[in-house]
Amino acid sequence: MKVVLCNCPGDAAQGIARALVERAGAACVNIIPAVQSVYRWDGETCVETESTLLIKVALSQLDALKVFLLELHPYDVPEIVALDVDAEGSSAAYVDWVRAAATT
Repeated sequence: MKVVLCNCPGDAAQGIARALVERAGAACVNIIPAVQSVYRWDGETCVETESTLLIKVALSQLDALKVFLLELHPYDVPEIVALDVDAEGSSAAYVDWVRAAATT
């Protein structure tokens, strides 16, 4: 299981989240609205308000999810950061549910 972080414009967050669940094998996507991001782009310091997507996905779906997210996302270089989940330290029932979502 992986947790994938992805920031996106707030007005795109719900559509991206829904598509990831319905068509890319994500079990769940949490939307954290109004995140302030400060970053460097094209030599400039930028400050933007975005939404953070916390995407829970089975390892077996990660590659497909990344490809789909790259196609769907409005940014030229979207943030896609996949974090390992300690399955032994996590709720076994939840990890099983995430893995099962990959097959539905």
